[in-house]
Formats: sequence, C-alpha cells, structure tokens
Amino acid sequence: MAHATPADLFARLEALGLKHRTVEHPPVFTVEEARETKNALPGAHTKNLFLKDRKDRLFLCVAEAERRADLKSLAQRLGAGRFSFGSAALLLEKLGVTPGSVTPFALMNDAAAEVTPIIDKALLEAEVVNAHPLINTATTAISPEGLLAFLASLGRTPLIFDFEA
Repeated sequence: MAHATPADLFARLEALGLKHRTVEHPPVFTVEEARETKNALPGAHTKNLFLKDRKDRLFLCVAEAERRADLKSLAQRLGAGRFSFGSAALLLEKLGVTPGSVTPFALMNDAAAEVTPIIDKALLEAEVVNAHPLINTATTAISPEGLLAFLASLGRTPLIFDFEA
C-alpha cells in the first residue's frame, strides 16, 4: 500500500480549511540538529517517539521538543508496562515514515488506527505547533486546534498528557 506524501498531507489540510505554513530546510534527524531550523520558525516544535509496550500496543508520543518525556511515568499512567522503541521497519509499516521523519501527520497512514496518539499538553497551549510533513527536510506550522482538527478528520482523538508531570 502506498503511503501518503507531503503533497497528500497538504491537500488534506487544504480540504479541511486548516491554515498551515511549510518551510524547507536541510534534513534533520534529532531535536539537537533541528535547533537552527527552530530558531527560524516561531512556536512549539515536536519531539516524536514511536513506542510499543509488552503487549505490542503501539503509541506515538508527540512532546514539545524541549520537554523531558518521562516514558516510565507515561507507561505507568497508561497501564502499558514498559515501553520500547518501535523498529524502523515497524515504523515504516504502521506510519509510513522513516526515523527522523516521525510526526503526528503520519497518523494519516495508520488507516487501521493501530497507533495510539499521545500529545503533550504543552503543545496544545502553544500558539503554533511545528512538525515534519512526513519528511525531515521540511517543517509545517499549524495551530494546536488545526492539529486536533486534522486528527479528528482521521477519526482519532489523542490522549493528552502533561509529559513533565
């Protein structure tokens, strides 16, 4: 099955009437590498973790980039046992992206709704949320309400957690 492209994502955002802005940049794979790009883009930036628990349940944790994600605490609060990172192959199979390009927008590739989205409360309190548009050579800015509307259009309601609580 073919995975969505950035063009597919932008078409969906347009169809939903969601304002967004995308800036291209050199490839970034880590929060640290993204710092320079981040300085050019106002708003909150995401750190995205593709996780699985011992029962093979899958989760996409979307945290504000500078916040510490306490995965042990998060797993306890979800009753998930212990988290491990999902493999690159599993990531590509379930979300249609490669490591470094993980993004909440990739949930559009999860037609079976097998991945539970978890969003950091801090992102929803920001004016703008910045995330990769399925590739790590660009960043797309959208309002928190726009991000939630996008997820709702996929039939998804994310769990909201304060990642630092």
